Amino acid sequence: MIPLTVVDVRDAEPLVIEVLRSGSLAQGPMVARFEEAFARVAGTAHAVAVNNGTTALVASLQALGLRPGDEVVTSPFTFVATLNAILEAGATVRFADVSRTDFALDPEAVAEVIGPRTKVLLPVHLYGQPADMGKLAPLAAEHGLRIVEDAAQSVGASLEGKPAGSYGLGCFSLYATKNVTTGEGGMITCDDDEVADRLRLLRNQGMRARYAYETAGHNYRMSELHAAVGIPQLAKLDGLIAIRQRNARQLSTGLAGAPGLAVPAVLPGRSHVWHQYTVLIGPHAMLSREELISELTERGIGTGVYYPKLVFDHECFRDHPQIPAVRPQEFPVAHRLSQEALSLPVHPALTESDVDTVVREVREALGA
Repeated sequence: MIPLTVVDVRDAEPLVIEVLRSGSLAQGPMVARFEEAFARVAGTAHAVAVNNGTTALVASLQALGLRPGDEVVTSPFTFVATLNAILEAGATVRFADVSRTDFALDPEAVAEVIGPRTKVLLPVHLYGQPADMGKLAPLAAEHGLRIVEDAAQSVGASLEGKPAGSYGLGCFSLYATKNVTTGEGGMITCDDDEVADRLRLLRNQGMRARYAYETAGHNYRMSELHAAVGIPQLAKLDGLIAIRQRNARQLSTGLAGAPGLAVPAVLPGRSHVWHQYTVLIGPHAMLSREELISELTERGIGTGVYYPKLVFDHECFRDHPQIPAVRPQEFPVAHRLSQEALSLPVHPALTESDVDTVVREVREALGA
């Protein structure tokens, strides 16, 4: 089986052993070292480590002081953490449709839903390619909106040389299958000294010094062990990205022209880090997406669907007071993507022969 994801963190063993021998497991110098390295990758003054990517989103929204009724504009084509974080922060969510070219917020659709209560623009850099921040950032500035980037899948990506996570508050996931992983973990990047200070308070029960509480806070801290797992990956991130990019080029070249299949695009000026390599299986393909998944599984090729429904299209969110009533059909591009998107293996553990096998099996399954 050629799996969709392979996790290899063996390089972290020396640092993990160092932490274990130190006897100090809670947040300390290893976390600080990890934060410094991450800030360099994101090109920001600050990086604040937290215990997961969802926490990164929640804490970022909390740090901006949102009040009930304040609105956050985001994508309907994303992981549920994006929506859950907005709801937990007490804000109202507004959805805008996405672009078929980058799977991220369409600036024209965003402009249509910004209203007097809108306070935050929350783009999602999906699959490893930044959203169109060249248009979204000026739009946010025009309307006085803060930017919180869901960059969970896009560490190391950039637009015209400006890194993902450097446009406002960047929120990264370090979950087990991410391009950089700590098993569980998250990171928030920003240039705002005041916001960074508030984030550090929020993650530490609201206290700067022991038992000196300045605000209501939480335990959002990252452990020394988790940081030790992440540090070696940041050191070799450029090389890992280069392998993913090579594999993606090989996939796109090999799959071009496969009947009913559209390969993903790398848009001008953008650096794609390929957390996922996601093709679209259109209505004229020989097999439906589900049939193709079944066929590829039999042929030994791992696949994944991210995401089979729009994020709000679940029973638990219907009639939620912070989610205005919407239907999937109101977001035609996102709705169609949810029916067509299929991710194929692109991870660094693949050999050239593995990639050739993926290409051959997909093309044969589609009758090419």
